[in-house]
Amino acid sequence: MSTQSSVVTSATELRAYAPTADLTVSPPPSRIERARPRTGTSPDNLRTEPGPVRFIIISLAVTFLSVFVVLPLVVVFASAFSKGIGAYLVALAEPEALSAIKLTLLVAAISVTLNLVFGVIAAWAIAKFDFTGKTFLITLIDLPFSVSPVISGLVFVLLFGAQGFFGTWLQAHDIHILFAVPGIALATIFVTFPFVARALIPLMQEQGTQEEEAAISLGASGLQTFFRVTLPNIKWGLLYGVLLCNARAMGEFGAVSVVSGHIRGETNTMPLLVEILYNEYQFVASFAIASLLAMLALITLVVKTVLERRLDEGQEPRDH
Repeated sequence: MSTQSSVVTSATELRAYAPTADLTVSPPPSRIERARPRTGTSPDNLRTEPGPVRFIIISLAVTFLSVFVVLPLVVVFASAFSKGIGAYLVALAEPEALSAIKLTLLVAAISVTLNLVFGVIAAWAIAKFDFTGKTFLITLIDLPFSVSPVISGLVFVLLFGAQGFFGTWLQAHDIHILFAVPGIALATIFVTFPFVARALIPLMQEQGTQEEEAAISLGASGLQTFFRVTLPNIKWGLLYGVLLCNARAMGEFGAVSVVSGHIRGETNTMPLLVEILYNEYQFVASFAIASLLAMLALITLVVKTVLERRLDEGQEPRDH
């Protein structure tokens, strides 16, 4: 009772000296409010660098991109059309160039198709199930990112070469892996198989398994659940992975160079033909083929930007 009366007396005396004072007890400041600066500046002002600093950073970025990205593209197209569009079209119409283009498209189609199937299965297993060896499987998927393409090509030589592990058996059955389309396709598949899986794994992990479980509880089969629930949810991520896989497959040089044998008109892909023509001082023909790869890179960049935007739009409802 004495404590309560003293509190009341103190409050009464305070009102007498400050009749307009607000005696409402405020809650303690939150962690964000305590961390907020007391100078009256907004968070946007804190992230704004001084004008000279911004100018220097932007200038460095623009200069770097101009020297290492824009300038090489300009040189490629300028050299390709240096003798006119007629010479450009003639260079692309050469039998050797047509053979390289066809082989590149064939190998890309094979590798993208197989990596599409593998990537979806691997992403499905990693994102939707818990099993022994899951971490090891993820490590294997990332392996081509850490191994040089030339080393991967040498591995196939050690496996399928004349003196390789399967070499004697392949020769006895007249089966050609190296210096032929199968070897080029195998090398390309190895260096490109992480792209589809790596594009799908984080997306499928974020989506969880609630929708699939609901579909199965309503009587849907596994295939129906995949095609009607899972696939529509991952379609943009799947296209994104396929796009990157295709771009890498068509531009692969190191691994393909080891296993192709450089047989003119038979096992040279577009990147290999560019090097051969350039070493032979056929600059217009070399840059003509290179311009096709450059156009592929530009198209890939544009489509990649569109797909990234669609992916962000598809994830916004889940974020909110």
